[in-house]
Amino acid sequence: MQVRSALVRGGIAVLAAAAAVMVGTPAALADDGAARGRVVKGGGTEGFSVNLGPGRNYVTELFGMKLSDGKTLKLYCVQIKVGMRTDVDMVERPWNQYPKSEESKNFQANSDKINWVLHHGYPGVKAADLGDVLAKKGAKLHGGLSEQEAITATQASVWHFSDNTNLDKGKPLPYEDADASADVVALYDYLTGPDNAGLGKQPKPTLNIAADKTEGAAGTKIGPFNVATTGDITALTSELPDGVKITDADGKELKGADVKDGSKLFVDIPAGTKPGKGSFALKVTGQLDTGRLFVAQNYETQEAQSLIVADSEKTQVTAKAAASWTEAGAPVTSPVPTTPGGAQSGGGELANTGVDAAVPFTVGGLLLGGGALMLLLNRRRSRA
Repeated sequence: MQVRSALVRGGIAVLAAAAAVMVGTPAALADDGAARGRVVKGGGTEGFSVNLGPGRNYVTELFGMKLSDGKTLKLYCVQIKVGMRTDVDMVERPWNQYPKSEESKNFQANSDKINWVLHHGYPGVKAADLGDVLAKKGAKLHGGLSEQEAITATQASVWHFSDNTNLDKGKPLPYEDADASADVVALYDYLTGPDNAGLGKQPKPTLNIAADKTEGAAGTKIGPFNVATTGDITALTSELPDGVKITDADGKELKGADVKDGSKLFVDIPAGTKPGKGSFALKVTGQLDTGRLFVAQNYETQEAQSLIVADSEKTQVTAKAAASWTEAGAPVTSPVPTTPGGAQSGGGELANTGVDAAVPFTVGGLLLGGGALMLLLNRRRSRA
């Protein structure tokens, strides 16, 4: 009886764990997929110290972070009153999960302004290019804009919006000369001034190919395949027999540079082509990293200064579409679109959706396994 009770408790525990995975722990699931890393000690680039008021001199720095997957990021800090730490894990969080504090209302209220600074300041824009922007606006720079000046002004501008601080323009750099001070103020005024109209969170690039028709006959064009994307098309590749081409509605053969959001593509099958099938794929790139927020994994017990990503990496998304054809005059079956993995789908979309179906099936298998265990126990109990 003790063994049977233990098995019953084990079966219940399995079911409870499965249910918790499905509905009880969304935060834990989010943690599993969140990017994480640590600030690299000495891995950043320092700017100048800035004067934010009496007795408030702060060193600016463009920090370096190494992620668990080996990638590196460059970041500016927010939460000016909290100390930087290199001994705790930093985890990516949505901006609405910025750590609560007296100053957090500034970060939330000015999030679009902060994001604009990140995309229009350094290193999102090169120091030399920023110097050109300022010169066109009438600013008089001293030997151009240096990297240190660009870092200093960009960090001070972030703090202006995230922590409600103001650069003391009378003596902005307590330890530098007047020329460097003037250059920093010029960029600070640009990043915090009327040009800053705010910038919402940038979406990840998406790509979808939806087909009106995926089957046809030789001597016709199959399609259209409708392209929808938020990124830039960088490549069009195909696996098609000789003579079969990807064209527009007029029969003009297309290359990657010809395709954009809203384009309609066709698979052009010349007359006399033997029955067969083929596919084509599109690749898009887009900006992803700028503006990401990283906070301490266990902020309540390991308080550490939060960081926002200042550089921008390109990310890629691909989608694949397929078509098949018969001889001219042969009957054509009703089209059955497929997903990039080859499975039949219920609609006309042929897309790389980015959805991983393995998780729900794994959890389902866990539930079925737990149910089978309970059924076995009940049968044994009835025999006892």
